[in-house]
Amino acid sequence: WTYFLQPSQGKEVKAVDYRACCSISVRCPHLGSLGPTWHRNKKNKATTDATGTMTDALKPRDVTRDIFSATLGSVFCCYTGQPFDTVKVRMQTNPDIYGGIYQTIKKTASEGVPAFWKGAVPTAMGMALENAMAFGVNEALKRAFPDPNLGAMDPEKPPDLLRPFLMGTITGCCSACVLLPSEVVKAKTQVLVGTGKGMSSNDVFKQMMKKQGIKSIFCGFEAQLMRDGPFYAFFFGSYDMLCYLFKIYVPSMPDELRFFMSGGFAGMLGWTAAMPFDVPKTNVQSRWDTKVVGSYFPELIKIGRERGILGLYNGLGPTLARAFPANAALFLGVEMGKRFFDRHLWKE
Repeated sequence: WTYFLQPSQGKEVKAVDYRACCSISVRCPHLGSLGPTWHRNKKNKATTDATGTMTDALKPRDVTRDIFSATLGSVFCCYTGQPFDTVKVRMQTNPDIYGGIYQTIKKTASEGVPAFWKGAVPTAMGMALENAMAFGVNEALKRAFPDPNLGAMDPEKPPDLLRPFLMGTITGCCSACVLLPSEVVKAKTQVLVGTGKGMSSNDVFKQMMKKQGIKSIFCGFEAQLMRDGPFYAFFFGSYDMLCYLFKIYVPSMPDELRFFMSGGFAGMLGWTAAMPFDVPKTNVQSRWDTKVVGSYFPELIKIGRERGILGLYNGLGPTLARAFPANAALFLGVEMGKRFFDRHLWKE
């Protein structure tokens, strides 16, 4: 027998008997849409592809599908979470002025409702690039290095739940390079909007070019790496883990609800892990005298000494309040985008 465990929304596993020249379809409730390919080699011996190849990982259709679904999810995520992100940034950068969530919301609202979405345009652009990179790299890693446990003949064997965390860390380092310029512009814009200067994202970018030149968009590079590495490790790792747990222990849960709940909790776990690194990152990137490398760790030590360990979690409340709906919308948009792509844009 030769088994082909191909991706399928219907969770169908195709089995072909070469000797009888016929085929049958069986359902696999646990492996679902994952698994390596079993085949016969030229010597008629059964072999298995326990690892993928870069050719498998970078097929044009798969890459296009990843980018399309990530972009769609980014739009949902950005406009769902931007108001919470604005509150978080103000609490982190000006804790004396914005001492609590309610006070920050009240002062921001006094500037007009659109103030909550200040910086949304560069955020949406950066988020589309970030998620296209993040989901693209993460999915490519999964195709290049598939989980061997998912190809086991025992359907009860669980997947390797550590692997997504490791792949998430690699993904974070890659996405930091793409996200950095938009993050720097966004941080400066969100802080200035509360000073009465009324500078737009475009004005901020021009000032950055005038003061520091092209290097200004790369300021705080190590800060971005320190934040995104832990974040994506828990972001993708916990999403895969929660999807698996919901599927096993709550089998009646609809797929859409499973994606939504898993994505929301994954976002909360990711930000809880990354928050101590995010506070000094925001402070560094919102200033105008930041170096490309070398400003992050002094700022981290300074905040630890002045505010204590809890100071590194300043703004965690609005961050978690934003994380659930924003990332639930993100993952739901990504998964729905994949379905739409498969059914209407580029059928296999």
